[in-house]
Amino acid sequence: MLTLSRWKVLLVILSVVAGVLFALPNALPKDVRESLPGFLPKQTLNLGLDLQGGSYLLLEVDLKALKAERLNNTIEDVRTQLREEQIVFSDLGLVGDTISVRITDPGQYEAATRLLRQNIGSDLPGAVGGRDIRVTTEADQRLRLALAPEAMDAEGRRAVEQSQEIIRRRIDELGTREPSITRQGANRIVVAAPGESDPEKLKAILGQTAKLTFQLVDETADIVAAQEGRVPPGSVLVPGDQVQPFYVLKRRALVTGEMLTNASAGFDPQTGQPVVNFRFNGEGARRFANATTQNVGKRFAIVLDDKVISAPNINEPITGGSGQISGNFTVESANDLAILLRAGALPTRLNVEEQRTVGAELGADAIKAGQISTIIGFAAILVFMLLAYGLLFGGISIVALLVNGLLIIAAMSLTQATLTLPGIAGLILTLAVAVDANVLIYERMRDEVRAGRTVAMSMDAGFSRAMSTIIDANLTTLLAALMMFQFGAGPVKGFAWTLSIGVLTSVFSAVLITQVLLAWWYRAARPKTLPIA
Repeated sequence: MLTLSRWKVLLVILSVVAGVLFALPNALPKDVRESLPGFLPKQTLNLGLDLQGGSYLLLEVDLKALKAERLNNTIEDVRTQLREEQIVFSDLGLVGDTISVRITDPGQYEAATRLLRQNIGSDLPGAVGGRDIRVTTEADQRLRLALAPEAMDAEGRRAVEQSQEIIRRRIDELGTREPSITRQGANRIVVAAPGESDPEKLKAILGQTAKLTFQLVDETADIVAAQEGRVPPGSVLVPGDQVQPFYVLKRRALVTGEMLTNASAGFDPQTGQPVVNFRFNGEGARRFANATTQNVGKRFAIVLDDKVISAPNINEPITGGSGQISGNFTVESANDLAILLRAGALPTRLNVEEQRTVGAELGADAIKAGQISTIIGFAAILVFMLLAYGLLFGGISIVALLVNGLLIIAAMSLTQATLTLPGIAGLILTLAVAVDANVLIYERMRDEVRAGRTVAMSMDAGFSRAMSTIIDANLTTLLAALMMFQFGAGPVKGFAWTLSIGVLTSVFSAVLITQVLLAWWYRAARPKTLPIA
């Protein structure tokens, strides 16, 4: 074990050099880091919410609203299918959590049943021949449509996963580094945004569904009657803009926001007012061109989250696949809307269940407390190792410990891991556990010397016979850390991640670096006795 193989020496040298290169940016001012050559690493440690300060939100995905929207869309699908097949019906609407419709002509009842079972809904994954909308027959020529429970469960899971991804894209647009976005329970999402000190702005960006649709205005509808509840079938009453308080719109959207490929804030060249410029994908451009070609002279409404932003006239076909949204925007509100449209619409609204703000001063206090704790812990280890094993062997352990700390910082900077206050606790624990391997090796050397073996044989046995114990101890710690990382959340993950990196670097530094340094000392000194015997 004391043979100085070239690969061991080379590995130690390369590791130390790499550790210095990747850890050094943390000690350099920002302007110095930015002036470094492009081939040198510039990443620094990302400080978590508790160290840097920022905003914390607990959001709940509104699954009830998601189900209501799905049922309302299904009502429109039923109306369209029956009208296309010229099947006369009445009393189409929601009854609790189901859809009820009466087929007026008894002779069309069976045809309507087959039609809806074949065309409404989609195939249910995992069920051969199953549909996510179930159609049942009832008395008085009625049909009832209900969402399959397993279909709603799957849709709820997809909504939460989609919401997580859209939240991440929206926060990335804000420039927040390393946000923590984790699922909690069945339908809750925890958002921790370090450096974002305004939770209200975060709520405004994340809480808005940003569902954009382009819908025709129903010019034949009576606004007053609609406000009293008499909305024409196939239309919907929507809050309006400053021009008109309410609009009656055709429920079926011409184009939706999912077909946007880009959105950016800009200014109207004629009025100089802030606007949002947008561009459709190929399918959206085709549908928008067809809709505007067929409805020249009519009005279409630009609707955001069930509220009309503007309702311009279609003066001519719009075939370029791009356009602009105007609506009394400020520069900031136009930019925020562009961010929302680029990130995509949430599948349903998010309700804010809890919010907290961590000030930068509190984060600075936490960093200071962590630094003091680390220094005290390191000093205690230093004193113990020097008293227990002397200046030489204890000093070599401290050198290995310093390299270990350097490698941890380098690894976290390289992987852009987020350092939290529990992560600092994991770092301190790693320092204590790191010297445990040296203690095992040194104590084994003492035992071998007492058994009458030579210095070389004792040192060799200290490494070889302690290795199995070191690997067992660190492997169990690593497994525990991985379990915490897998099933934990927030601070627990920060602790587990730091501990996992620390275990790997500890074994490397405490065994390989210590072995190389002791081998160099042995070759140079050729001692007759061990200083720790």
